Amino acid sequence: MRYVIKNSTVLTENGFLKTDLFVDNGIVVSVGGGAFSDATVFDFNNCYILPGFADVHVHLREPGFSYKETIKTGTQACARGGYTDVCSMPNLNPVPDSIENIKIQLYLIEKDACIGVHPCGAITVGEKGEVLSDIEGLSDYAIAYSDDGRGVQDNDMMKEAMERVKKCGKLITAHCEVNELLNGGYIREGEYSKAHGHRGIVPESEWKMVERDIKLAEEIGCPYHVCHISTKESVELIRQAKARGVDVTCETAPHYLILTEDSLCEDARFKMNPPLGNKEDRIALIEGVVDGTIDMIATDHAPHSAEEKGRGLEKSLMGIVGIETAFSLMYTHFVKTGILSLEKLVEVMCVNPRKRFSLGKGVIKVGEKADFTVFDLDESYTINSDEFLSMGKSTPFEGKPVLGRCKMTVCNGEIVWREI
Repeated sequence: MRYVIKNSTVLTENGFLKTDLFVDNGIVVSVGGGAFSDATVFDFNNCYILPGFADVHVHLREPGFSYKETIKTGTQACARGGYTDVCSMPNLNPVPDSIENIKIQLYLIEKDACIGVHPCGAITVGEKGEVLSDIEGLSDYAIAYSDDGRGVQDNDMMKEAMERVKKCGKLITAHCEVNELLNGGYIREGEYSKAHGHRGIVPESEWKMVERDIKLAEEIGCPYHVCHISTKESVELIRQAKARGVDVTCETAPHYLILTEDSLCEDARFKMNPPLGNKEDRIALIEGVVDGTIDMIATDHAPHSAEEKGRGLEKSLMGIVGIETAFSLMYTHFVKTGILSLEKLVEVMCVNPRKRFSLGKGVIKVGEKADFTVFDLDESYTINSDEFLSMGKSTPFEGKPVLGRCKMTVCNGEIVWREI
């Protein structure tokens, strides 16, 4: 297919350029200049063409939980959000803890995914924290290793995992949570939990394991990535580790940067793991993004059924969706307010995750595969979960106005999303 996108502002290697973008047979053949006969014309006047986003923390729920989400619906939702590559988490059935099990997932990805999906292998068998998985056997198939949803509690087991993962030239991406500090909690311990009789989770449950893992990673030299940080202590621990030269990166999510425990109400749309922190946590997380301590924005897109999210704060499952709204929320709350530049937002949503997880270049360049997304940054809309392509509908941003709507996404030369 030959097509040209006219009158848009393209983020090139040399900055933003108002021009036309030509694609032929899946390859960017010209950024400005030239003319092509028989080319389909898309006139996205005053829109922005950005490299396809990459999310290193997404739950696609298949195999095992296709009533929550499927590879097909999940990747369609990703494309609508501007994403062209995602890393899928391993809390599935079967858990991808062996070559045999991960190949089941890879078959579904090959069959149904409309964007790049890169599965994480499990650190331990069944994510039970008892026996290490086939780390070496998985290395040809897994983008990284994680027991997401659970922290690896045993210090010696995590140490051995890091040693083996390092030899494979891979990355540990860790869910940090000390089980003995959870105390049956399901939201952050704070004013809301105390006022409404809810069991709270102390912030130490996160940062104590971050602290342990950083020490192990520093000792062993294993590349280490921290999932969805939510506390000010985690930010500072990672900042100090980076200053010492530890090979550590981390992510946070839009909801931790925008919401706090003050946003809570008796609705499971606000229940996720880790839970929302306080104002000081939010400020520290924003500062971490600004100064580069926090490398990337992930969504932890975690769809559940309506019934699973309809039991209130205490009894509903943890997890919210966010892949279709992440860019709009970040653009509205941080670029339009002057906290981040648009280039910095692209860095944390595209460039940094791609570099750390080896997910391609993330550039729009002549001779490269077409891999980009088109956004109208001036278009406002109200978040309405009924419009989501994801099967999951639970978002804490329901009914919130935002700026920036995705008009088209192109992955590997193919148009995988286009707003009609």
